[in-house]
Amino acid sequence: MLCRCHWQPQREHALTIIVVHGLEGSSDSQYMLGVADKALAAGMNVVRYNQRNCGGTDALAPVLYHSGLSEDVAVVARDIIQRDKISRLALAGFSMGGNIVLKLAGEWGSDRPSQFRAVVAVCPAIDLSLSSDTLHQPGNRIYEKYFLWALRRRLRQKARLFPGVFDPRRLRGIRSLREFDDKITAFYCGFSGVDDYYDRASSAHVIGQIAVPALVMCAANDPFVKISEASRRKIAANKNIRFLETTDGGHCAFMGTPFKPLDNLGAHDGFWAEQQMVDFLRQFNR
Repeated sequence: MLCRCHWQPQREHALTIIVVHGLEGSSDSQYMLGVADKALAAGMNVVRYNQRNCGGTDALAPVLYHSGLSEDVAVVARDIIQRDKISRLALAGFSMGGNIVLKLAGEWGSDRPSQFRAVVAVCPAIDLSLSSDTLHQPGNRIYEKYFLWALRRRLRQKARLFPGVFDPRRLRGIRSLREFDDKITAFYCGFSGVDDYYDRASSAHVIGQIAVPALVMCAANDPFVKISEASRRKIAANKNIRFLETTDGGHCAFMGTPFKPLDNLGAHDGFWAEQQMVDFLRQFNR
């Protein structure tokens, strides 16, 4: 994994946020840069995390990334705790990345690193099977086609870089994300099939075990990321989780009203979810 790190002058005393992007995003995605800009201005350290193969790292290893790789983030967290001597850590993620950071927070539970303070997720895909099926609905096909185009391109790139490891012929006949995850993701990532992958990679199983303050943001009109009633009950039962569901916002597209006072203090560029994330984490940077 390639991480872009931004440190305060005395990094060990500031809250360090590991920010994880969504499907086919990277450390250079607009929301990743937006969070980094706001968090740095608030006195925090920021680690912009690239998932495997993202951010120009396709050639680093003959592996694919998927929605369950919480241990990858854990490795990065342990490394910066040990190497950079940070005293406080938070996790943040968008969409697929939101599922990953919630999954890690739940897996850590009460046995978490002592430096771990909080987790924030924006539109997390915590019920992968439900969201995948919703993505395939007629009104969402434009999103699914984009993801499939990007994922096909990446698999072909991996096949060029690692001939004999990846077979692009497995892409034939794939018409949905579920089919891609069955024939490609599950096949190459050690799952018995798509149902096994979606089940084991979903943070819904462990969200009730999150033992630090958590903020989960989503929108009622998100076109394809849906949270099941069972998961909603688990979230409601966990007193550590603040669940914030707005009427509008779509998928990670929350917008507020930009505001710039004369003294430029407390300026707001309109990217509401990014500001909510940083505002929530300020309390752990004192």
